[in-house]
Amino acid sequence: MLQQILLVEDDYEIARIIKDTLTKEGYHVILATTGLHDFKQNGFDLVLVDWMMPEMDGLTLIEHIRLESDVPIIMISARNTDTDKVQGLQGADDYLAKPFSLEELKARVSSQLRRWQRYNKVQQVTEMDVYAHGLKINWAKNIAELNDIDLTLTQKEFALLKVLAQNVGQIFTKEELYIHVWQQSSFMDTNTVTVHIKSLREKLQDSVKTPHFIQTVWGKGYRFIGEIL
Repeated sequence: MLQQILLVEDDYEIARIIKDTLTKEGYHVILATTGLHDFKQNGFDLVLVDWMMPEMDGLTLIEHIRLESDVPIIMISARNTDTDKVQGLQGADDYLAKPFSLEELKARVSSQLRRWQRYNKVQQVTEMDVYAHGLKINWAKNIAELNDIDLTLTQKEFALLKVLAQNVGQIFTKEELYIHVWQQSSFMDTNTVTVHIKSLREKLQDSVKTPHFIQTVWGKGYRFIGEIL
């Protein structure tokens, strides 16, 4: 099976050259101009992302990918100062400054994919997490239970639970949750996240004042505080 690469680049000529080069190397390359929706819909072995994008910039995209995956990411950018590289490498695994040679591109891609293969051989994927107060989440089947009763969560509710629960203790603003779950860079309706969080809490039987799972951090957002058994 061909290794899949997601290429997020809005410059058509650069994207075409990169895609043609990597396709000749035997990779299956998917081209996107935003990236988050494509990443969530497919399983990728590596992501190449340009920093300067018209809708969601590369740094923001990487932040959201990192919420659910350790897939290798190479940032490509015309910004080539040491400060830029340090900033880019906060989330990316490698940084390739434009202009770069195609030989260097192929070498960097090959190196990251080798590391990813080794990582996957030793990684143990947790299919289910069991929490105090009766919550179980089966990540493989996208199913949540409370006291052994299936929760009828909508797709968005489960997506909210997933991003919160897989990043225990991290505070997410409503805007961050909206971008990640609704996969839109423009945050227009603050009520959308509020309504879905309220519904999720009701199904989890989680009190706002004394929560076991989702805690409101006033003036900031929400975080997951569930305790894994």
